[in-house]
Amino acid sequence: MNATSEPMIAAPESAGRRGRRGPRVKGALTQLPWGPLRNPVPPVEVLSLDHLETIRLTSLRLLAETGMEMHDPWARDVLKAAGCAVDHGTMRVRFDPAFIEAQIARAPSTFTLRARNPARSLTLGGNTVNFGSVVGPPYCSDLDRGRRSGTTEDVRNFVRLLQSLNTIHYLYGTPFEAMDLAPEVRHLQGYLNGIELTDKVWGSWMLGRFRAEDAIEMACLTFATDRDGLQRDPALIGNINTNSPLVLDAAMTHGARAFAECGQAVIVTPFTLAGAMAPATMAGALVGQNAEALATIALLQVVQPGMPCVYGSFASNVDMRTGAPAFGTPEYAKAAFASGQLARLQGLPWRSSNACAANVEDAQSAYESQMSIWSTVMSHCNLMIHGGGWLEGGLTASFEKLILDAEMLQMMVSMLQPIAVDEGALGLSTFAEVGPGGHFFGATDTFGRYEDAFYAPLVSDWSNFENWRDRGSLTASQRANGVWKKMLDEYEAPPIDPDLLRDLTGYVDRRKSEIRAGIGVE
Repeated sequence: MNATSEPMIAAPESAGRRGRRGPRVKGALTQLPWGPLRNPVPPVEVLSLDHLETIRLTSLRLLAETGMEMHDPWARDVLKAAGCAVDHGTMRVRFDPAFIEAQIARAPSTFTLRARNPARSLTLGGNTVNFGSVVGPPYCSDLDRGRRSGTTEDVRNFVRLLQSLNTIHYLYGTPFEAMDLAPEVRHLQGYLNGIELTDKVWGSWMLGRFRAEDAIEMACLTFATDRDGLQRDPALIGNINTNSPLVLDAAMTHGARAFAECGQAVIVTPFTLAGAMAPATMAGALVGQNAEALATIALLQVVQPGMPCVYGSFASNVDMRTGAPAFGTPEYAKAAFASGQLARLQGLPWRSSNACAANVEDAQSAYESQMSIWSTVMSHCNLMIHGGGWLEGGLTASFEKLILDAEMLQMMVSMLQPIAVDEGALGLSTFAEVGPGGHFFGATDTFGRYEDAFYAPLVSDWSNFENWRDRGSLTASQRANGVWKKMLDEYEAPPIDPDLLRDLTGYVDRRKSEIRAGIGVE
């Protein structure tokens, strides 16, 4: 094994940055290098300023007149003490618009999360772009074994790939369910996977307080700090979902409360599917999304003023014939553009997703994911969850789809690099060398640039038909199958202190026993 987290062949770069990589290695996987990504292109905006403000004000009116159900009594008590109108009998909380605006103003517009490898720490906000892994499916799939319930080893292999892919900046240690583990302890193995097998920022489960508390304790062990130190220098991020329309359940509240009390980052993501959990219009879905996100973030800011929060969006539509969720649709793209505008208007970092409804890694999965990726990136999403591996509307994590998504993400990264405009790039001397009617294949400048002049693909086959046929007529999915297997073969875990790994494993073993005994479970 000789692979590292750095690419064997780096990305194409401008003339002023050439020379960072060696000669092309036959059979090597072609990746862009790891590094922070910023989007220099102005964000696409589909709403006029008047329409944007109308949606915002309507969402505030919705919170004032209809309100939101808060199922956890603690949340209602906190908000009542802060001056909100609370009806404990109906669990309904109504919010004054000025209160919402004051609390949202406390949340930072930009923040940083530290990783075990400091070079892989993440900044969220502004024009930063971070891609995350798929998380949550009950199934996994690959071309060899098909769709199936995943095991711990399947999960760990997927996490190894997430470490190896330079376009994945952030991950969950359980990108899909390990069905050979009991549900109440799967999160522990997931956290251990994220720390042991990667050196990147990893996400926490937020369903119930105990899962969030375990993430905090394991992060404290990892960074040799206490909760005060973790609060001063956050490392954790977790996603909670509201139950659209207009409900925040107790389990999600418990997880978010634990993170708020420790100053760790919380993503608040409503799931407003137009026609099902929101009105059958995108404007109505955006009103519901904005109301639910702002009310929940306001609660967290009351608990811990200035804690990092992320405005999450998962607005899309349903198939009106069947009621099935639809992703990667024109409506999904327009909602992404509009959500980016709403997040920026309110000074919050923004999270979106790479989603598709396709059941296999076929053309549908590609064009729906490309629609999701393009709209998300071009609307300045700061964190894309489900960036690699999502299939079947989120029911399956696919090994081949992970690699195909990595190709699309790499292409977006390359596309965002500025066009070099300098004396060498303009090529006046090269034109003079070649002259009218000549060709540039043999030009001196071409020889100097041929290794890294243009984007080099991870999966795509650019050969002619005859050469492609003679090599086996492999489809993109079949080539992706070979890529992930090669990555696994070359994977090398990042260094970790054996004492730390022993302590983490001991913590996991102890907590599994306690949880099975009903100790420390909320």
